[in-house]
Amino acid sequence: MLARVFSAAVTGIEAALVSVEVDVTPGLPAFNMVGLPDSTIRESRDRVRSAIRNAGYTFPMERITVSLAPADLRKEGAAFDLPIALGILAATGLVKGEALNRFLLIGELSLDGEVQPVRGVLPIALACRREKLAGLLLPAANAREAAVVSTLTALPLRRLSEAVEWISGERIIEPFRMDPAALPDRELVDDVDFSEVRGQAHAKRALEIAAAGGHNVLMIGPPGAGKTLLARRLPTILPPLALEETIEVSAVWSVAGLLPPDGGLLSLRPFRAPHHTISEGGLIGGGSVPHPGEVSLAHSGVLFLDEMPEFSQHVLEGLRQPLEDGAVVVARAAGTSRFPARFQLVGAANPCRRGCPTRQACLCTPGERERYLARLSRPLLDRIDLHLEVPAVPYRELSQGAAGETSAMIRERVLSARAVQAQRFTKSATRVNARMSASQLRRFCPIPADGQKLLALAVERLGLSARGHDRILKVARTSADLDGRETIAAEHLSEAIQYRGLDRWL
Repeated sequence: MLARVFSAAVTGIEAALVSVEVDVTPGLPAFNMVGLPDSTIRESRDRVRSAIRNAGYTFPMERITVSLAPADLRKEGAAFDLPIALGILAATGLVKGEALNRFLLIGELSLDGEVQPVRGVLPIALACRREKLAGLLLPAANAREAAVVSTLTALPLRRLSEAVEWISGERIIEPFRMDPAALPDRELVDDVDFSEVRGQAHAKRALEIAAAGGHNVLMIGPPGAGKTLLARRLPTILPPLALEETIEVSAVWSVAGLLPPDGGLLSLRPFRAPHHTISEGGLIGGGSVPHPGEVSLAHSGVLFLDEMPEFSQHVLEGLRQPLEDGAVVVARAAGTSRFPARFQLVGAANPCRRGCPTRQACLCTPGERERYLARLSRPLLDRIDLHLEVPAVPYRELSQGAAGETSAMIRERVLSARAVQAQRFTKSATRVNARMSASQLRRFCPIPADGQKLLALAVERLGLSARGHDRILKVARTSADLDGRETIAAEHLSEAIQYRGLDRWL
Protein backbone atom coordinates (compact mmCIF):
# COMPACT_ATOMS: atom_id res chain seq x y z
CA MET A 1 0.00 0.00 0.00
CA LEU A 2 1.24 3.52 -0.82
CA ALA A 3 1.04 6.59 1.46
CA ARG A 4 2.32 10.14 1.10
CA VAL A 5 2.99 12.84 3.70
CA PHE A 6 4.69 16.24 3.51
CA SER A 7 7.85 17.45 5.19
CA ALA A 8 10.55 20.01 4.33
CA ALA A 9 14.31 20.25 3.74
CA VAL A 10 16.35 23.32 4.68
CA THR A 11 18.85 24.74 2.17
CA GLY A 12 20.70 27.80 3.41
CA ILE A 13 18.01 29.65 5.37
CA GLU A 14 15.24 28.63 2.98
CA ALA A 15 13.09 25.50 3.22
CA ALA A 16 11.70 23.47 0.33
CA LEU A 17 8.66 21.20 0.45
CA VAL A 18 9.52 17.48 0.42
CA SER A 19 7.06 14.73 -0.42
CA VAL A 20 7.70 11.62 1.70
CA GLU A 21 6.27 8.63 -0.16
CA VAL A 22 6.14 5.27 1.63
CA ASP A 23 5.40 1.99 -0.14
CA VAL A 24 4.87 -1.22 1.87
CA THR A 25 4.67 -4.36 -0.24
CA PRO A 26 4.80 -8.12 0.46
CA GLY A 27 8.29 -9.62 0.31
CA LEU A 28 11.39 -10.20 2.37
CA PRO A 29 11.74 -7.62 5.17
CA ALA A 30 13.72 -4.62 3.92
CA PHE A 31 13.83 -0.88 4.57
CA ASN A 32 15.20 1.18 1.66
CA MET A 33 15.45 4.96 1.27
CA VAL A 34 15.97 6.94 -1.92
CA GLY A 35 16.11 10.65 -2.71
CA LEU A 36 19.59 11.80 -1.56
CA PRO A 37 19.20 11.19 2.20
CA ASP A 38 22.24 11.87 4.38
CA SER A 39 23.60 9.45 6.97
CA THR A 40 21.34 10.88 9.71
CA ILE A 41 18.23 10.13 7.65
CA ARG A 42 19.47 6.66 6.73
CA GLU A 43 19.99 5.93 10.42
CA SER A 44 16.35 6.86 11.04
CA ARG A 45 15.38 3.32 10.00
CA ASP A 46 16.39 2.01 13.42
CA ARG A 47 14.89 4.97 15.31
CA VAL A 48 11.58 4.72 13.46
CA ARG A 49 11.34 0.95 13.92
CA SER A 50 11.91 1.16 17.68
CA ALA A 51 9.67 4.23 18.10
CA ILE A 52 6.72 2.54 16.36
CA ARG A 53 7.06 -0.64 18.42
CA ASN A 54 7.56 1.12 21.76
CA ALA A 55 4.58 3.40 21.05
CA GLY A 56 2.41 0.29 20.94
CA TYR A 57 2.00 -0.16 17.18
CA THR A 58 3.00 -2.98 14.84
CA PHE A 59 5.98 -2.47 12.60
CA PRO A 60 5.41 -4.25 9.24
CA MET A 61 7.78 -7.13 8.50
CA GLU A 62 7.57 -6.48 4.76
CA ARG A 63 9.47 -4.60 2.07
CA ILE A 64 9.41 -0.85 2.84
CA THR A 65 10.55 1.78 0.32
CA VAL A 66 10.74 5.44 1.31
CA SER A 67 11.15 8.07 -1.42
CA LEU A 68 12.04 11.68 -0.60
CA ALA A 69 11.03 13.88 -3.53
CA PRO A 70 12.33 15.91 -5.28
CA ALA A 71 15.06 13.33 -5.70
CA ASP A 72 17.75 15.83 -6.74
CA LEU A 73 17.49 17.87 -3.51
CA ARG A 74 19.92 16.93 -0.75
CA LYS A 75 18.17 16.14 2.54
CA GLU A 76 19.76 16.10 5.97
CA GLY A 77 18.86 15.93 9.63
CA ALA A 78 16.55 13.90 11.86
CA ALA A 79 13.42 15.98 11.15
CA PHE A 80 12.17 13.29 8.73
CA ASP A 81 11.70 10.69 11.50
CA LEU A 82 8.11 11.68 12.27
CA PRO A 83 6.85 11.88 8.65
CA ILE A 84 8.50 8.54 7.80
CA ALA A 85 6.93 6.84 10.85
CA LEU A 86 3.46 8.21 10.10
CA GLY A 87 3.89 7.32 6.44
CA ILE A 88 4.63 3.71 7.38
CA LEU A 89 1.63 3.56 9.70
CA ALA A 90 -0.58 5.05 6.98
CA ALA A 91 0.73 2.62 4.34
CA THR A 92 -0.15 -0.33 6.60
CA GLY A 93 -3.62 1.05 7.35
CA LEU A 94 -3.00 1.76 11.03
CA VAL A 95 -3.49 5.50 10.47
CA LYS A 96 -6.35 6.89 8.43
CA GLY A 97 -7.21 10.52 7.92
CA GLU A 98 -7.12 13.34 5.40
CA ALA A 99 -4.88 15.46 7.64
CA LEU A 100 -1.78 13.67 6.34
CA ASN A 101 -2.28 15.35 2.96
CA ARG A 102 -2.96 18.81 4.39
CA PHE A 103 -0.34 19.24 7.12
CA LEU A 104 3.45 19.39 7.11
CA LEU A 105 5.26 17.08 9.55
CA ILE A 106 8.70 17.40 11.19
CA GLY A 107 10.28 15.89 14.26
CA GLU A 108 12.99 13.56 15.51
CA LEU A 109 11.88 10.39 17.30
CA SER A 110 13.52 8.85 20.33
CA LEU A 111 13.44 5.07 20.71
CA ASP A 112 10.44 5.24 23.06
CA GLY A 113 8.38 7.34 20.62
CA GLU A 114 8.99 10.76 22.14
CA VAL A 115 9.13 13.66 19.62
CA GLN A 116 12.42 15.54 19.98
CA PRO A 117 13.20 19.13 18.83
CA VAL A 118 14.96 19.78 15.52
CA ARG A 119 16.81 22.62 13.81
CA GLY A 120 15.55 24.99 11.14
CA VAL A 121 11.92 25.14 12.30
CA LEU A 122 11.42 28.84 11.49
CA PRO A 123 12.33 28.50 7.77
CA ILE A 124 10.14 25.39 7.60
CA ALA A 125 7.22 27.26 9.17
CA LEU A 126 7.62 30.04 6.61
CA ALA A 127 7.66 27.43 3.82
CA CYS A 128 4.52 25.82 5.24
CA ARG A 129 2.68 29.14 5.05
CA ARG A 130 4.09 29.85 1.58
CA GLU A 131 2.81 26.48 0.28
CA LYS A 132 -0.63 27.23 1.80
CA LEU A 133 -0.80 24.01 3.81
CA ALA A 134 -3.31 23.72 6.64
CA GLY A 135 -0.66 23.71 9.37
CA LEU A 136 2.45 22.20 10.90
CA LEU A 137 2.84 19.22 13.25
CA LEU A 138 6.10 19.61 15.13
CA PRO A 139 7.87 18.93 18.45
CA ALA A 140 6.40 20.79 21.40
CA ALA A 141 9.84 22.25 22.18
CA ASN A 142 9.83 24.01 18.77
CA ALA A 143 6.22 25.26 18.93
CA ARG A 144 7.09 28.77 20.13
CA GLU A 145 9.57 29.19 17.28
CA ALA A 146 7.00 28.21 14.63
CA ALA A 147 4.16 30.17 16.19
CA VAL A 148 5.83 33.51 15.42
CA VAL A 149 4.79 33.00 11.77
CA SER A 150 1.45 34.74 11.62
CA THR A 151 -1.65 32.80 10.48
CA LEU A 152 0.21 29.47 10.80
CA THR A 153 -1.46 26.64 12.74
CA ALA A 154 1.33 25.06 14.81
CA LEU A 155 0.30 21.82 16.56
CA PRO A 156 2.76 20.75 19.29
CA LEU A 157 3.50 17.04 19.75
CA ARG A 158 5.23 15.25 22.60
CA ARG A 159 4.84 11.63 21.52
CA LEU A 160 4.24 9.69 18.32
CA SER A 161 0.98 8.32 19.76
CA GLU A 162 -0.42 11.85 20.04
CA ALA A 163 0.05 12.37 16.31
CA VAL A 164 -1.62 9.05 15.50
CA GLU A 165 -4.59 9.79 17.76
CA TRP A 166 -5.01 13.32 16.36
CA ILE A 167 -4.94 12.11 12.75
CA SER A 168 -7.49 9.42 13.60
CA GLY A 169 -9.75 12.01 15.26
CA GLU A 170 -9.34 10.55 18.75
CA ARG A 171 -7.47 13.53 20.26
CA ILE A 172 -7.75 17.31 20.07
CA ILE A 173 -4.48 19.27 19.96
CA GLU A 174 -4.77 23.00 20.60
CA PRO A 175 -2.61 25.14 18.28
CA PHE A 176 0.20 27.06 19.95
CA ARG A 177 -0.52 30.79 19.68
CA MET A 178 1.87 33.72 20.06
CA ASP A 179 1.90 37.28 18.76
CA PRO A 180 5.39 38.15 17.40
CA ALA A 181 4.78 41.85 18.05
CA ALA A 182 4.11 41.08 21.72
CA LEU A 183 7.44 39.35 22.34
CA PRO A 184 8.99 40.70 25.54
CA ASP A 185 12.17 42.72 25.12
CA ARG A 186 15.19 41.21 26.79
CA GLU A 187 16.84 43.72 29.08
CA LEU A 188 20.50 44.42 28.57
CA VAL A 189 22.91 43.43 31.31
CA ASP A 190 23.36 46.41 33.64
CA ASP A 191 27.14 46.68 33.27
CA VAL A 192 27.01 46.63 29.45
CA ASP A 193 26.55 50.37 29.08
CA PHE A 194 28.65 53.23 27.76
CA SER A 195 28.41 54.98 31.11
CA GLU A 196 30.92 52.43 32.44
CA VAL A 197 33.59 53.49 29.92
CA ARG A 198 36.02 55.98 31.44
CA GLY A 199 37.59 58.52 29.13
CA GLN A 200 37.94 57.65 25.43
CA ALA A 201 35.66 60.49 24.30
CA HIS A 202 37.17 60.31 20.80
CA ALA A 203 36.44 56.57 20.55
CA LYS A 204 32.89 57.02 21.83
CA ARG A 205 32.23 59.64 19.16
CA ALA A 206 33.57 57.32 16.48
CA LEU A 207 31.35 54.45 17.63
CA GLU A 208 28.36 56.80 17.69
CA ILE A 209 29.07 57.65 14.04
CA ALA A 210 29.48 53.94 13.28
CA ALA A 211 26.12 53.11 14.87
CA ALA A 212 24.34 56.00 13.17
CA GLY A 213 25.58 55.19 9.66
CA GLY A 214 26.21 51.43 9.82
CA HIS A 215 29.98 51.88 9.35
CA ASN A 216 32.74 49.34 10.00
CA VAL A 217 35.41 50.17 12.58
CA LEU A 218 39.01 49.17 13.30
CA MET A 219 40.43 50.18 16.69
CA ILE A 220 44.19 50.24 17.24
CA GLY A 221 45.67 50.66 20.69
CA PRO A 222 47.73 49.00 23.43
CA PRO A 223 46.37 46.16 25.57
CA GLY A 224 44.03 47.40 28.31
CA ALA A 225 43.04 50.59 26.48
CA GLY A 226 39.39 49.49 26.36
CA LYS A 227 38.97 48.25 22.77
CA THR A 228 36.96 45.17 23.75
CA LEU A 229 35.02 47.18 26.34
CA LEU A 230 33.96 49.65 23.65
CA ALA A 231 33.15 47.00 21.06
CA ARG A 232 30.84 45.08 23.40
CA ARG A 233 28.85 48.25 24.01
CA LEU A 234 28.25 49.08 20.36
CA PRO A 235 25.06 46.92 20.17
CA THR A 236 23.60 48.89 23.09
CA ILE A 237 23.40 52.07 20.97
CA LEU A 238 22.15 50.42 17.78
CA PRO A 239 18.45 50.73 16.87
CA PRO A 240 16.23 47.82 17.98
CA LEU A 241 15.60 45.06 15.48
CA ALA A 242 12.60 45.53 13.20
CA LEU A 243 10.25 42.53 12.97
CA GLU A 244 11.50 41.68 9.46
CA GLU A 245 15.11 41.76 10.68
CA THR A 246 14.19 39.70 13.73
CA ILE A 247 12.67 36.92 11.62
CA GLU A 248 15.65 36.87 9.23
CA VAL A 249 18.22 36.77 12.03
CA SER A 250 16.23 34.14 13.92
CA ALA A 251 16.04 32.00 10.76
CA VAL A 252 19.85 31.90 10.57
CA TRP A 253 20.15 31.00 14.25
CA SER A 254 17.41 28.40 13.86
CA VAL A 255 19.32 26.66 11.07
CA ALA A 256 22.44 26.72 13.27
CA GLY A 257 20.47 25.35 16.25
CA LEU A 258 21.31 28.35 18.45
CA LEU A 259 17.91 29.88 19.17
CA PRO A 260 17.25 30.27 22.91
CA PRO A 261 14.88 27.56 24.19
CA ASP A 262 12.67 30.03 26.08
CA GLY A 263 11.76 32.22 23.11
CA GLY A 264 10.81 31.95 19.47
CA LEU A 265 12.80 34.91 18.16
CA LEU A 266 15.96 36.82 18.98
CA SER A 267 15.08 40.19 20.42
CA LEU A 268 18.57 41.70 20.61
CA ARG A 269 21.09 42.40 17.87
CA PRO A 270 23.68 39.61 17.73
CA PHE A 271 27.23 40.15 18.96
CA ARG A 272 29.69 37.52 17.77
CA ALA A 273 33.35 37.43 18.81
CA PRO A 274 35.12 34.40 17.28
CA HIS A 275 38.65 33.43 18.35
CA HIS A 276 41.51 34.26 16.00
CA THR A 277 42.18 30.55 15.39
CA ILE A 278 38.83 30.14 13.59
CA SER A 279 38.87 28.50 10.16
CA GLU A 280 37.52 30.04 6.97
CA GLY A 281 34.52 27.69 7.07
CA GLY A 282 33.77 28.68 10.66
CA LEU A 283 33.92 32.40 9.88
CA ILE A 284 32.42 32.58 6.40
CA GLY A 285 30.38 29.36 6.35
CA GLY A 286 30.85 26.05 4.59
CA GLY A 287 30.95 22.32 5.12
CA SER A 288 30.01 19.44 2.85
CA VAL A 289 26.41 20.49 3.47
CA PRO A 290 26.67 24.32 3.70
CA HIS A 291 26.03 25.81 7.12
CA PRO A 292 26.12 29.45 8.29
CA GLY A 293 29.37 30.89 9.63
CA GLU A 294 30.01 33.63 12.17
CA VAL A 295 29.43 36.39 9.58
CA SER A 296 25.88 35.11 9.08
CA LEU A 297 25.26 34.58 12.80
CA ALA A 298 26.22 38.27 13.19
CA HIS A 299 23.68 39.34 10.53
CA SER A 300 22.03 42.64 11.54
CA GLY A 301 24.43 42.82 14.48
CA VAL A 302 28.13 43.16 15.27
CA LEU A 303 31.04 40.90 14.34
CA PHE A 304 33.99 41.62 16.64
CA LEU A 305 37.44 40.38 15.64
CA ASP A 306 39.83 40.88 18.55
CA GLU A 307 43.56 40.74 17.76
CA MET A 308 42.65 41.06 14.10
CA PRO A 309 46.20 40.73 12.67
CA GLU A 310 46.47 37.34 14.41
CA PHE A 311 43.71 35.89 12.20
CA SER A 312 44.84 33.91 9.19
CA GLN A 313 45.25 36.27 6.24
CA HIS A 314 43.33 33.82 4.06
CA VAL A 315 40.44 33.91 6.52
CA LEU A 316 40.44 37.72 6.67
CA GLU A 317 40.41 38.05 2.89
CA GLY A 318 37.26 35.94 2.87
CA LEU A 319 35.50 38.88 4.56
CA ARG A 320 35.62 40.95 1.38
CA GLN A 321 32.51 39.49 -0.26
CA PRO A 322 30.17 39.72 2.76
CA LEU A 323 31.42 43.23 3.58
CA GLU A 324 30.67 44.34 0.03
CA ASP A 325 27.54 42.32 -0.79
CA GLY A 326 25.94 41.70 2.59
CA ALA A 327 25.61 37.99 1.83
CA VAL A 328 27.65 34.79 1.52
CA VAL A 329 27.21 32.27 -1.27
CA VAL A 330 28.62 28.83 -0.41
CA ALA A 331 28.91 26.44 -3.37
CA ARG A 332 29.46 22.75 -2.67
CA ALA A 333 28.84 19.48 -4.48
CA ALA A 334 25.70 19.05 -2.37
CA GLY A 335 24.35 22.38 -3.61
CA THR A 336 24.67 26.13 -3.40
CA SER A 337 23.40 28.03 -0.37
CA ARG A 338 23.04 31.74 0.23
CA PHE A 339 23.25 33.14 3.76
CA PRO A 340 22.62 36.78 4.73
CA ALA A 341 25.65 38.52 6.22
CA ARG A 342 24.94 42.23 6.58
CA PHE A 343 26.83 43.00 9.77
CA GLN A 344 28.97 45.73 11.26
CA LEU A 345 32.61 44.71 11.50
CA VAL A 346 34.52 45.90 14.55
CA GLY A 347 38.18 44.96 14.58
CA ALA A 348 40.77 45.47 17.31
CA ALA A 349 44.54 45.37 16.99
CA ASN A 350 47.62 46.19 19.00
CA PRO A 351 49.99 48.68 17.38
CA CYS A 352 52.74 46.06 17.38
CA ARG A 353 53.25 42.34 17.82
CA ARG A 354 54.41 42.66 21.45
CA GLY A 355 51.55 44.97 22.41
CA CYS A 356 53.79 47.67 23.87
CA PRO A 357 51.91 50.41 25.78
CA THR A 358 53.46 53.35 23.87
CA ARG A 359 55.58 53.87 20.81
CA GLN A 360 58.34 55.38 22.93
CA ALA A 361 58.49 52.22 25.06
CA CYS A 362 58.07 49.86 22.10
CA LEU A 363 60.82 47.26 21.66
CA CYS A 364 59.78 46.49 18.06
CA THR A 365 61.62 47.97 15.14
CA PRO A 366 59.70 50.18 12.68
CA GLY A 367 59.89 47.32 10.18
CA GLU A 368 58.35 44.86 12.65
CA ARG A 369 55.48 47.25 13.39
CA GLU A 370 54.80 47.77 9.71
CA ARG A 371 54.89 44.05 8.95
CA TYR A 372 52.50 43.33 11.82
CA LEU A 373 49.86 45.77 10.63
CA ALA A 374 50.52 44.85 6.99
CA ARG A 375 48.76 41.54 7.71
CA LEU A 376 45.64 43.63 7.17
CA SER A 377 45.60 44.09 3.41
CA ARG A 378 44.79 47.40 1.76
CA PRO A 379 41.68 46.01 -0.02
CA LEU A 380 40.31 44.88 3.37
CA LEU A 381 41.13 48.19 5.05
CA ASP A 382 39.40 50.06 2.22
CA ARG A 383 36.19 48.34 3.29
CA ILE A 384 36.55 49.58 6.88
CA ASP A 385 35.27 53.15 7.18
CA LEU A 386 36.75 54.20 10.53
CA HIS A 387 40.38 53.59 11.55
CA LEU A 388 40.46 54.61 15.18
CA GLU A 389 43.43 55.08 17.51
CA VAL A 390 42.55 54.13 21.10
CA PRO A 391 45.29 55.30 23.49
CA ALA A 392 45.77 54.11 27.05
CA VAL A 393 43.45 55.86 29.51
CA PRO A 394 45.23 58.29 31.90
CA TYR A 395 44.85 57.67 35.60
CA ARG A 396 42.99 60.95 36.20
CA GLU A 397 40.20 59.76 33.88
CA LEU A 398 40.12 56.27 35.40
CA SER A 399 39.72 57.73 38.89
CA GLN A 400 36.83 60.02 37.99
CA GLY A 401 33.69 59.16 39.94
CA ALA A 402 31.21 60.78 37.56
CA ALA A 403 29.72 58.44 34.96
CA GLY A 404 29.63 59.41 31.31
CA GLU A 405 26.70 59.37 28.93
CA THR A 406 24.55 56.26 29.08
CA SER A 407 23.87 54.05 26.08
CA ALA A 408 20.25 55.25 26.08
CA MET A 409 21.34 58.87 25.67
CA ILE A 410 23.65 58.04 22.79
CA ARG A 411 21.01 55.80 21.20
CA GLU A 412 18.58 58.70 21.02
CA ARG A 413 20.98 60.62 18.77
CA VAL A 414 21.62 57.49 16.71
CA LEU A 415 17.88 56.95 16.21
CA SER A 416 17.45 60.57 15.10
CA ALA A 417 20.22 60.16 12.51
CA ARG A 418 18.73 56.85 11.33
CA ALA A 419 15.34 58.56 10.91
CA VAL A 420 16.95 61.14 8.63
CA GLN A 421 18.50 58.35 6.56
CA ALA A 422 15.20 56.48 6.37
CA GLN A 423 13.60 59.59 4.92
CA ARG A 424 16.50 60.12 2.53
CA PHE A 425 16.41 56.56 1.15
CA THR A 426 12.62 56.15 1.11
CA LYS A 427 12.49 55.05 -2.53
CA SER A 428 15.48 52.69 -2.49
CA ALA A 429 16.65 49.50 -0.80
CA THR A 430 19.43 51.41 0.99
CA ARG A 431 18.89 51.91 4.72
CA VAL A 432 22.10 53.48 6.05
CA ASN A 433 24.79 55.81 4.71
CA ALA A 434 27.44 53.08 4.69
CA ARG A 435 25.48 51.25 1.95
CA MET A 436 25.07 54.22 -0.41
CA SER A 437 25.67 53.51 -4.10
CA ALA A 438 27.82 55.69 -6.36
CA SER A 439 24.79 57.51 -7.74
CA GLN A 440 23.48 58.15 -4.22
CA LEU A 441 26.86 59.55 -3.20
CA ARG A 442 26.72 62.09 -6.03
CA ARG A 443 23.16 63.01 -5.12
CA PHE A 444 23.32 63.18 -1.32
CA CYS A 445 26.95 64.14 -0.67
CA PRO A 446 27.68 67.45 -2.45
CA ILE A 447 30.95 68.99 -1.23
CA PRO A 448 31.49 72.76 -0.70
CA ALA A 449 34.47 74.47 -2.35
CA ASP A 450 36.64 74.49 0.78
CA GLY A 451 35.76 70.86 1.35
CA GLN A 452 36.83 69.96 -2.19
CA LYS A 453 40.33 71.32 -1.55
CA LEU A 454 40.56 69.48 1.78
CA LEU A 455 39.44 66.19 0.24
CA ALA A 456 41.81 66.55 -2.73
CA LEU A 457 44.72 67.12 -0.35
CA ALA A 458 43.74 64.06 1.74
CA VAL A 459 43.53 61.81 -1.32
CA GLU A 460 46.96 62.98 -2.47
CA ARG A 461 48.70 62.79 0.91
CA LEU A 462 47.15 59.51 2.06
CA GLY A 463 47.17 57.80 -1.33
CA LEU A 464 43.50 56.90 -1.01
CA SER A 465 41.82 54.57 -3.46
CA ALA A 466 38.47 55.41 -5.04
CA ARG A 467 36.82 53.20 -2.41
CA GLY A 468 38.63 55.06 0.39
CA HIS A 469 37.49 58.37 -1.10
CA ASP A 470 33.88 57.18 -1.08
CA ARG A 471 34.18 55.93 2.51
CA ILE A 472 35.22 59.41 3.63
CA LEU A 473 32.14 60.91 1.98
CA LYS A 474 29.85 58.36 3.65
CA VAL A 475 31.30 59.00 7.11
CA ALA A 476 31.08 62.76 6.55
CA ARG A 477 27.42 62.36 5.56
CA THR A 478 26.74 60.51 8.83
CA SER A 479 28.61 63.14 10.84
CA ALA A 480 26.42 65.82 9.28
CA ASP A 481 23.28 63.81 10.04
CA LEU A 482 24.24 63.59 13.72
CA ASP A 483 24.73 67.36 13.76
CA GLY A 484 21.34 67.89 12.11
CA ARG A 485 22.88 69.46 9.00
CA GLU A 486 21.39 69.01 5.53
CA THR A 487 24.71 69.57 3.76
CA ILE A 488 28.22 68.32 4.43
CA ALA A 489 30.56 71.01 5.78
CA ALA A 490 34.36 71.14 5.86
CA GLU A 491 34.42 70.13 9.54
CA HIS A 492 32.51 66.94 8.74
CA LEU A 493 35.01 66.05 6.01
CA SER A 494 37.87 66.84 8.37
CA GLU A 495 36.43 64.50 11.00
CA ALA A 496 35.96 61.73 8.42
CA ILE A 497 39.52 62.13 7.11
CA GLN A 498 41.04 61.77 10.58
CA TYR A 499 39.46 58.31 10.78
CA ARG A 500 41.70 57.04 7.96
CA GLY A 501 44.67 56.53 10.26
CA LEU A 502 46.05 53.36 8.67
CA ASP A 503 46.19 55.03 5.28
CA ARG A 504 48.87 57.24 6.82
CA TRP A 505 50.85 54.31 8.24
CA LEU A 506 50.78 51.80 5.36
